[in-house]
Amino acid sequence: MTREYPRPRLVVSRCIEFDPCRYDGSKIPSPTVARLREYADCIPVCPEVEIGLGIPRSTVRIVRTGGFDHLMQPATGRDVTAEMSAFSAGFLDALPPVDGFILKGGSPTSGTRNVRVYPSTEKSAAIAKSAGFFAREVLKRYPELPVEDELRLNNQRIRDHFLSAAFTLAAFRGVEETQNREALVQFHAENKLLLLALSQKMLREMGRLVASRAEVEPGALYEQYHRMLCAALARAPRYTGNVNVLQHALGYFSGRVSDEERAYCIRLIDRYKNGHATLAEPRGLLRSWVIRFGEPYLMNQSFFAPYPIKLVDLPGDVTDRGRDLWDAGEGPPP
Repeated sequence: MTREYPRPRLVVSRCIEFDPCRYDGSKIPSPTVARLREYADCIPVCPEVEIGLGIPRSTVRIVRTGGFDHLMQPATGRDVTAEMSAFSAGFLDALPPVDGFILKGGSPTSGTRNVRVYPSTEKSAAIAKSAGFFAREVLKRYPELPVEDELRLNNQRIRDHFLSAAFTLAAFRGVEETQNREALVQFHAENKLLLLALSQKMLREMGRLVASRAEVEPGALYEQYHRMLCAALARAPRYTGNVNVLQHALGYFSGRVSDEERAYCIRLIDRYKNGHATLAEPRGLLRSWVIRFGEPYLMNQSFFAPYPIKLVDLPGDVTDRGRDLWDAGEGPPP
């Protein structure tokens, strides 16, 4: 069950694992981005450096006056709204097809949400929260793509969905380039369980489109399917959707695994269902059975390995590997 993975094309904030270009000359660590660089083609960008603000630099903030937002540099009083808007438009206009964005959380240029908006350049409390100037243009132009910040990717569920979406869209991009109807049939077949977990309704609609492929011109066929695929991937699957797929897959092994093995798998599914385990636990066990029995229907299902296995592990900063858990004077457990 060795899957070939296309390389997603991702736009990533340059300060995340690439260059020390933060306002204070620092670089942001991200276990996810550090690992992704081996499996994805990244396009790094720092909008603030690109408009000439330099490294290090005085900070900028979003200032709302007269109902309009401006990007201001309080230390100098400089308004760089026009420069940032022009850069954002030009940069995105020149991008090749991409499969997602990882942007710097909290940044007044690149933050995707909850960026503080102030009433003036003077010291004051925030009056609202919004997306950063560059991120706003990204979200407007690419509402169908996965867009996250590096902080949210520390959450296992968010990270799993982002990676699943990015690698699925990259695979589709490769298939779409062929404009071959039968290639779309194979893509849809390999992603049925992944789509089932996301939306049964959307899976049915996509299935009907694929079934009527002979009646649709290839360009229109792929355009419609792409729109449906993005809609399905727009939100992470509910745990109930994943449980449904896990139980469905378990049914393929009735009479092939022992009662003890089946009971253990059910316990893992229940652990996930009750929030005591990640999806990786029951999904990994079922994947091992798919390999063990060579189950033909499940063998190529992307649900069991939507992205490279090395990206499945939790980042080191949220595990206990290499840490002395009693270093803080707590002492060993009794």
